[in-house]
Amino acid sequence: MENLKGLLAIGTLRAIALLPWPAVQKLGRLLGWLMYKLPNRSTKVARINLSHCFPGLPPRELEELLQENLKNIGQSFTESACAWIWPPEKTLKLIKSVEGLEILQQARAQGKAIVGITSHLGNWEVLNHFYCLHGGNPIIFYRPPKLKALDDLLASQRVQMGNRVAPSTREGILSVIKEVRKGGAVGIPADPEPSLSSGEFVPFLAIQALTSKFVAGMLGGKQDKVTGIFLHAIRLPDTSGFKVIIEAAPDEMYSTDTKTAVAAMSRTQASYVERWPEQYMWTMKRFRHRPDNEPRWY
Repeated sequence: MENLKGLLAIGTLRAIALLPWPAVQKLGRLLGWLMYKLPNRSTKVARINLSHCFPGLPPRELEELLQENLKNIGQSFTESACAWIWPPEKTLKLIKSVEGLEILQQARAQGKAIVGITSHLGNWEVLNHFYCLHGGNPIIFYRPPKLKALDDLLASQRVQMGNRVAPSTREGILSVIKEVRKGGAVGIPADPEPSLSSGEFVPFLAIQALTSKFVAGMLGGKQDKVTGIFLHAIRLPDTSGFKVIIEAAPDEMYSTDTKTAVAAMSRTQASYVERWPEQYMWTMKRFRHRPDNEPRWY
């Protein structure tokens, strides 16, 4: 059964990648509209997350944001199918502008290790190709999908630029840490919720969110050896492609006080989500753990 599911999944991705780009966008938005209209757990999770993170939003505006968000998530899926199947050069042509490239170039020129930090905002698969082109063959940290056929596809497609990947296993975590220690580059999606022992509760928009200490551990007290850089590929309003935005990590992220560093990272991530809330993956169960005996949301 798993083999059949894998074949269907790969076949679907390849079929989407055959479509012209405008059709890819329209299909994605249609899938998101269907998610909004048909009862499903992902939409319920997104509504819960948005209501807590934007408590001052009137109900009608909340529903409008939810619907637009689901359409963007649908776009992320169909766009990612193309990023996984197409040659990287074709995907890179979708990046119409870049802001802050000099920050990444300067870090490489200085010979420092680079910790590229992103979140599930915009399209991180398109960003992967960009970062691998400009970041010096980084190791990309990721959570493997449950379907082996899909994992095999992603593992091969994500290394087309000569980079490497590391799954979120003990071995993968160690490989990322070793790469940073030897002055290499890594890419980390820093917003998935960690275990209680691996995170700190810090502010995120209107709530407290359990946030990973992984990046803080690699940056703390190491400004002379390591540079932290935020990268995001934001979907353009006309759906023609993306703008990549690069930003240096704030000084507080190099603090040896873990909570200070984690809070600074969360604050920076939240600043992007505030600007483009419709492009964030609110369907993630990002806030499973709650502080101070607060009731669970899901």
